[in-house]
Amino acid sequence: MSNPGTLFIVPTPIGNLEDITHRAISVLSQVNVIAAEDTRHSQKLLQHYSISTRLISLHDHNESQRARQIIDKLELGESVALISDAGTPLISDPGYSLVSQCRDAGLNVVPLPGACAAITALSAAGLPTDRFVFEGFLPVKQQAKHQALDKLARETATCVFYESPRRIEDTLQATVTVLGEDRRVVLAKELSKTFETFFCGSAQDALAWLNEDDNHRRGEFVFLIGGYEGEGDVMPEEAIRLLKTLMEEMPLKKAAAVTAKHYELKKNALYQLGLSFNE
Repeated sequence: MSNPGTLFIVPTPIGNLEDITHRAISVLSQVNVIAAEDTRHSQKLLQHYSISTRLISLHDHNESQRARQIIDKLELGESVALISDAGTPLISDPGYSLVSQCRDAGLNVVPLPGACAAITALSAAGLPTDRFVFEGFLPVKQQAKHQALDKLARETATCVFYESPRRIEDTLQATVTVLGEDRRVVLAKELSKTFETFFCGSAQDALAWLNEDDNHRRGEFVFLIGGYEGEGDVMPEEAIRLLKTLMEEMPLKKAAAVTAKHYELKKNALYQLGLSFNE
């Protein structure tokens, strides 16, 4: 293997076709082959920029087999560009197995900077950006989704997720149930497109906004949850005692609500405190 080729990781637009770099267009035009998540979808982008490079598919169902074929090409000195349907490859998209195998084989992997929905949404959400956690997609099944959110209940960093239009309502409802209706969230949808929308507010308000108009559910979502802020709260001892007593007789959510009303405290802070009792 005297002159191996290079695997380029090439971000593509997440909506607006103009959001692609000159370097990305140059690489896509010059490589020997482009590995795309959906060749029919990517062909539209390539046609827009008059790129005639041959396309092959690389997706969740064929990545193991395709990775070996691509590595063979790289070892013969050919160069390959990896793209996904939108945004940066590997970020909740296929490509990890291929890149990992290329690294193990000592092949050259070159990433290009570019569009990423998670970073785009985070930059304009109005939530802290000094620390954030990217969690991809939450589980589909309700119990697993609740468990995943429960693990993040006391995470102080901003949490970033991707979500589909058909599951966003269920995810918001789970957020209200597990993290409390007052937890600060942001919904970002249709990023870089004509109907780009941000909704910022409490989880309960976001759920109400989502349900007030069917159009609010359309488009792919980036869902952001503000970090836990309860560590600095000083909770009255009598409130803690009442919360513990009520938790023995009723669900945590109701116990937190009753205690909050009695002592004029925040329900979400009491809810998070109740969760900590079981850790």
